[in-house]
Amino acid sequence: LPDLLLGCLGSGRQVNLAALRGTPMVINFWAQWCAPCRDEAPHLKEFAERAGDTVLVLGVDYADPDPDLALRFAEEAGWTYPHLTDPLKKTAGPVRFQGIPITLYVTAEGRIAHRVVGGITSTEQMVDEAREHLGVEL
Repeated sequence: LPDLLLGCLGSGRQVNLAALRGTPMVINFWAQWCAPCRDEAPHLKEFAERAGDTVLVLGVDYADPDPDLALRFAEEAGWTYPHLTDPLKKTAGPVRFQGIPITLYVTAEGRIAHRVVGGITSTEQMVDEAREHLGVEL
């Protein structure tokens, strides 16, 4: 993961992506205005609940002009996992993507092992990809 500081959605805290290590992660880049992001929201919620402490799920609100609407959408989606915000698209170059949604499967060492471009279609898809690319059973 790149050495980038991103703000926490809904607070003034910042997190360095490169410092997120120690637990396998699934990082989903989304925005409240993105229809495919809305479609995949229930699968992300269910996967996060199923993953518990085994896999950290992290959302990144990407290129979203209205943080209040983003917070409202995250609440409506029932997401309880942490979310960062990237209003200036700082992650696109270092992470190498052009649009959202995109979901990254990241090893405990911080290496991007797999990426899904486009919307997640099922919770089972995420469970299978976590098994295959992160070596975890959920």
